[in-house]
Amino acid sequence: MPLVSVVMPVYNSAATLGAAVRSVLTQTHTDVELLMTDDQSSDESMELLREFAAQDERVLPQTAPERGGAGRARNLAMERARGDYVAFLDSDDMWLPEKTEKQLAFAAEGTAPLTFTSYYKMDADHAGESVDWVPNGRVIRARAHVDYRAMLRRDYIGALTAMYDRNVLGTRLMPEMRKRQDYALWLSIMRDGADARGLAEPLAVYRAGQATSLSSNKMSLVKYNWSLYREHEHLSVPRATRALAGAAWQSLRNSRI
Repeated sequence: MPLVSVVMPVYNSAATLGAAVRSVLTQTHTDVELLMTDDQSSDESMELLREFAAQDERVLPQTAPERGGAGRARNLAMERARGDYVAFLDSDDMWLPEKTEKQLAFAAEGTAPLTFTSYYKMDADHAGESVDWVPNGRVIRARAHVDYRAMLRRDYIGALTAMYDRNVLGTRLMPEMRKRQDYALWLSIMRDGADARGLAEPLAVYRAGQATSLSSNKMSLVKYNWSLYREHEHLSVPRATRALAGAAWQSLRNSRI
């Protein structure tokens, strides 16, 4: 069976960490390694990770030498990956039990080295310690196929569902940006000629945080998207402007999701 390296950044996640870890360890595809980087948490997150590691040899935690953010924490984990595939899960989200098994089968059916799935979106206040209640969640549908041009307009890939083939792509790290690191990784993979395929079945659970100001968050993302287009993707000003306008339109259309 292919080994799947699951990358999980951790920062002050003690309240949700247990559910996230258990959702990986109870996968029907059991050949996984859970690579976790604690980004200098001030709560008991690292103690919980050590307890999980003592109970299951597939749990492989480490502590970041200094606070570096989610992108750096993911990269530290990916640098230790031994798997045929690299998958991503944040410490406040969850996978359904058959996620890895079904996504591996889906990946084997095509040639795209990057795959993703639909997922459930739940309010953080309504999310529990298991996925028993998942069918009541709102489904964020995966697009069947995504290429570089489409991705410039919108990030169609939920990071908690993404999985890439290391045998094809090698170990692909995220640029150490403050935000949008995962988006930048998908773009870099597609810019190099690969497309992505989406599996329609929802196989993960995203816990939506309670934003204090939705409009200010959207304006912040506009700034980071512009930086991504210009500094990471090296788009010309006209092309970056068109991409930003397309992203804004897509965000407006999906503002109720």
